[in-house]
Amino acid sequence: MSDVSLARAAVAEPRGGRAGVVPVLALGTFAVGTDAFVVAGFLPELAADLGVSTSAAGQAVTVFAAAYALLSPVLATLTARVPRRTLLVTALAGLGAANLASALAPTFAALLATRVAAAGAAAAFTPNAGAVAASLARPERRAGALAVVVGGLTAATALGVPLGGLAGQWTGWRWALGAVAGLALAAAGAVALLLPALPGGPAVALRERLAVLRRPAVRAILPLTALGMAAAYTVYAYSVPALAAVGLTARDAAWALGLYGVGAVLGNLGAGLATDRLGGVGVLTAGYLVMAVALGGLGLLAASGTRAPVLVGLLALAWGASSWCQTPPQQHRLIAAAPQEAPLVVALNSSAIYAGIGAGTLSGGLTVHSGAAALYATATGLALLALLYLLLTAATLPRADRHG
Repeated sequence: MSDVSLARAAVAEPRGGRAGVVPVLALGTFAVGTDAFVVAGFLPELAADLGVSTSAAGQAVTVFAAAYALLSPVLATLTARVPRRTLLVTALAGLGAANLASALAPTFAALLATRVAAAGAAAAFTPNAGAVAASLARPERRAGALAVVVGGLTAATALGVPLGGLAGQWTGWRWALGAVAGLALAAAGAVALLLPALPGGPAVALRERLAVLRRPAVRAILPLTALGMAAAYTVYAYSVPALAAVGLTARDAAWALGLYGVGAVLGNLGAGLATDRLGGVGVLTAGYLVMAVALGGLGLLAASGTRAPVLVGLLALAWGASSWCQTPPQQHRLIAAAPQEAPLVVALNSSAIYAGIGAGTLSGGLTVHSGAAALYATATGLALLALLYLLLTAATLPRADRHG
């Protein structure tokens, strides 16, 4: 394909107009985000149906997150030259098929296999959806287009997960996963209809993608993403039994998770604005302190047997805000550390997010049998460890990272 035809393809008018494409891509990321975490909403029912412990069932989240983290850079390398519409439609169709397989899984082992397949499809879709949205938008609207697509993931945290949990209670967990499959397939059809034909990009070797890790600042910043998300998600996959320990029924837990999601949206948006004024380290310091207080407070309620549903709701809101306030300042710090390789460090940060989610869920699975108080205490300890790591490493980084 010539340079001229590439340029024409890059600015081609989407079928149905440019305005219709970005929301459709956001629908896809909403399906991905819902799929990633929806299991938390019906974990006890899934465990009972497949004959495993709640601790073991939570590893379905671990497997998904770990597979996403590992497959994302590999798939980006393997699919670099694939036309974008083909790639995005195939990824969403694969996500739908994997969720149908999850819904029909006869055993827990089969379920885990389908979660790996779903993670691969999600890893192929999400980064490319953002890149396509940015490429189709006019220069002055690119940031907004990217925010809408990424907002699909945040909206899934606020709406998709608690709604999935309620659906699991009303119709069963298999039907809830089937609904996620239907959402993904509907998004695939819409993308196929509306997205123009866009070429793939140049091939970039995996070694070249990972070369940015040679930068000391990147190596210092990136582990914090994984550690902070591990703290946030040690409890999340086991949130139904953990919230039951502070007096909430399964239905009440769905509303608490909804408040967690509202906090996630507010924390993400607020952190983006605050980072420009306070710097990444300042926002993260506040975030980890709030996370430790929120999770520690829930732990004290669980240990003492205190029933205070309003306080639980407020702590869940703070927990969600502190969990998702991490992404904007971490991206800001990484881009400042490697401005010429911004797309690569943002992609690596996404992998670190899912690696942290997987590690946190694994940590929760090892702790949940000791009771909810121990679960909350472990998460609180990890939040404080993340704060300590931040303060120790930030002292060695450039002044721009600490203040800008």
